[in-house]
Amino acid sequence: TCPLPCRGAAVGAAQIILHQPLWLLLQVVGGRALLLPPCLTLSPAPQLPDRSALESRVREVEEENRQIRLQLGQSQASAQLPADGTYGGQQWGASADTGPEEGTLRPRTRFHLKCNRVCSCLQVIHVACVCAGHNASRDVVTLVKSVLFHRRNPLHFHFITDSVAHQILSALFQSWMVPSVQVSFYDAEQLKSEVSWIPNKHYSGIYGLMKLTLTKALPADLSQVIVLDTDITFATDIAELWGIFRKFTDKQVIGLVENQSDWYLGNLWKNHKPWPALGRGFNTGVILLYLERLRRMRWETMWRLTAERELMSMLSTSLADQDIFNAFIKQNPVLVHQLPCFWNVQLSDHTRSEQCYTEVSDLKVIHWNSPKKLRVKNKHVEFFRNLYLTFLEYDGNLLRRELFGCPSPNSPQSIQLQSALEQLDEDDQCYDFRRERLTVHRVHLYFLQYEYLQADDTDITLVAQLSMDRLQMLEAICKHWEGPISLALYMSDAEAQQFLRYAQASEVLKNRKNVGYHIVYREGQFYPVNLLRNVALRNAPTPYVFLTDVDFLPMYGLYDYLRRSVVQLDMANSKKALVVPAFETLRYRLSFPKSKAELLSMLDMGTLYTFRYHVWPKGHAPTNYAKWRTATTPYRVEWEADFEPYVVVRKDCPEYDQRFVGFGWNKVAHVMELDAQEYELMVLPNAFMIHMPHAPSFDISKFRSSPSYRHCLSTLKDEFHQDMSRKYGSAALKYLTAHRSI
Repeated sequence: TCPLPCRGAAVGAAQIILHQPLWLLLQVVGGRALLLPPCLTLSPAPQLPDRSALESRVREVEEENRQIRLQLGQSQASAQLPADGTYGGQQWGASADTGPEEGTLRPRTRFHLKCNRVCSCLQVIHVACVCAGHNASRDVVTLVKSVLFHRRNPLHFHFITDSVAHQILSALFQSWMVPSVQVSFYDAEQLKSEVSWIPNKHYSGIYGLMKLTLTKALPADLSQVIVLDTDITFATDIAELWGIFRKFTDKQVIGLVENQSDWYLGNLWKNHKPWPALGRGFNTGVILLYLERLRRMRWETMWRLTAERELMSMLSTSLADQDIFNAFIKQNPVLVHQLPCFWNVQLSDHTRSEQCYTEVSDLKVIHWNSPKKLRVKNKHVEFFRNLYLTFLEYDGNLLRRELFGCPSPNSPQSIQLQSALEQLDEDDQCYDFRRERLTVHRVHLYFLQYEYLQADDTDITLVAQLSMDRLQMLEAICKHWEGPISLALYMSDAEAQQFLRYAQASEVLKNRKNVGYHIVYREGQFYPVNLLRNVALRNAPTPYVFLTDVDFLPMYGLYDYLRRSVVQLDMANSKKALVVPAFETLRYRLSFPKSKAELLSMLDMGTLYTFRYHVWPKGHAPTNYAKWRTATTPYRVEWEADFEPYVVVRKDCPEYDQRFVGFGWNKVAHVMELDAQEYELMVLPNAFMIHMPHAPSFDISKFRSSPSYRHCLSTLKDEFHQDMSRKYGSAALKYLTAHRSI
């Protein structure tokens, strides 16, 4: 057995293969190089390296990599690895699943590889975070990215969450599918009573006190854990921090970095009276907790007695758990292990953080512990901001890489995926289409703050999907539809941050809390339109959904009209799909009609048209626009081939078929299945929506220009018909007959 961190020439060199060192990552955002080489001194001001020198160094590293791969390939060939992927009698799953019960810790495992040259002790590192709400859930992703980027060990994240963060993070990790990462969740609601009696003035509220409860919250057999705030960025391998546990004396139970502000010195302003602390006190953004020892010394009783004693004079905490930790340490200084300050470089105003480092290579952990976050005052703040932005916008798909020397068994989900991939024929002309259907996209639900209270049993959510090029439609839709909205946005990590800034700057969007924005991260070469629709549909909170596209504007008042129609047509007790007639304009500036009469007038004048009448009349012809002009009551229409109306249905309707990606037949297949399940198609006489003009999408351009694309779409149609026949039997014959007669 070799101790962590592993030493030795082979392993030290192998680190280059595992990931690029942070100082070699030159990512450009807004024309700026984000990261600098470690030899560069930060004081007085950072300078960019000579490009030719850096290129020369990169070539040297590449040659070193080649030589090391040869050596490691030889040593791995002689390594004796179990064929079943088990180590130490336990199996490690690359899963966000928590086991038989949520919050149950699987047995901790130490992995050992026997080889001649490489010593790699892959111990599981446990990390705990308290995370509550939409904003903290978004912040913790950047922390996790920075940890994953540098790590060479299996990780087990322990999240103490409210229901919001639990929903978001569990969906994210399940879809992220990072190898050798396990995630467990613990209900913060069950811990509130432990700390709710403590008055706290800090902006973190009750969740800022929950780190005090970790000995109770985390599994009883968990001995050690690294505890992190969500506003932390790692600049090194977290295994280095984990290794400090070995430096604890027999009596030490808590590892902390000294506070870098003057807060606990009590001299920030007149009559400033902080909680008692040892010297400058300690910051609790990064904590090493020796849980086993804390439990033996009855930590829960000791911190509670400390808090009760100090609250008699202090009345409330100002810095949440940090005040209580410091008061406890003041009385028991022998229990603390002081960490070097580069393990928690604190970027709040009025700190001494500059004294923690002289070179880039000194930096280990950056802590944005100011309410102002990235707007903090620091002479190197631009450098630190760029370091943070690197991980904020880093493509999370790249972090799905397997651990070097850690061939862990896969989760049932990844095994099933691998089996499905192996069944595909790579020589198939339509392989790319079939491969796309199996792509697992990362999903971040409720990317922005979301609040919704159901109006009643008739409430309806507008469901749509979009990418970056349709972002400008959001404000207009919010003005036309006052009800809840569920949107799936197909974006890269960097685009998601652009969207965040756009939404926060928009008076319309930031005042609408009943819009659920669900980011589906971009991967692959096709636009996964039906996957996106399904993500938005599944996360609609209402009994009914209005299935539309983001480039349509609903008529004013449509939300209330549809809710009344739900009642009038008794949709709660019948299978109906309410058709909202679709129109279009070729004008980018349109005086939107305020009534059906005004729309008919514009239709007669040629300002408006029935949707796609000139390029795809089959798509909406069954709506029977001639009848709609004079209709005063809903009327039923029959399904016809290629019919693709926009409809209101119960949320439990069939989902969209995800084999259809890019352009073509994605809505047609869905309406066909509604008909197969005997939904009545009812056209609403006083409802309408208008398609706004925009440039053609990339996928429709591919459809028009590529015979191969059109061939594969036709193949997928045939296969869909075959599946319909198997699913619905003789009732599906009419769809196949209609398809062949076209």
